[in-house]
Amino acid sequence: MAAVRSSAHAVPRVVTASPSEVVSPTGADQGFRSAHRLHKTDEYSSVFAFRRALRGRFYIVHYRPNGLDTARLGVVVAKKLAKRANVRNLVKRIAREIFRRQRAELPAMDLVVRLNAPVAKATRAELNLDLLSLLQRLPRQ
Repeated sequence: MAAVRSSAHAVPRVVTASPSEVVSPTGADQGFRSAHRLHKTDEYSSVFAFRRALRGRFYIVHYRPNGLDTARLGVVVAKKLAKRANVRNLVKRIAREIFRRQRAELPAMDLVVRLNAPVAKATRAELNLDLLSLLQRLPRQ
């Protein structure tokens, strides 16, 4: 018979809500579901072909009305501008998080957020503010 070990350092796990269950104080869903993402190459291509974009210090936001009831997001980060994978992932994470929080206020558009300048010396706050200001400048329909 095996003895059961008990550790004084064991901490019970805390159950947290998954990101898809996050709801803002106003009652709006703030999850980042599959329906809020661009998946296919054709979806990205159609946004680029629409040829409307807003340029910021670090990001360019390409946009196209999508005829749906919500905005959708795609993120593109070139190795040329962010050499290390962890930096590319950080830039994408920041873009998704800003979009997730702002989605309820955004017009129904397909958005492709593209890195425009090297971010080696940029702070997270600068990246956040740059993208937030671009999303606020989107044309409202």
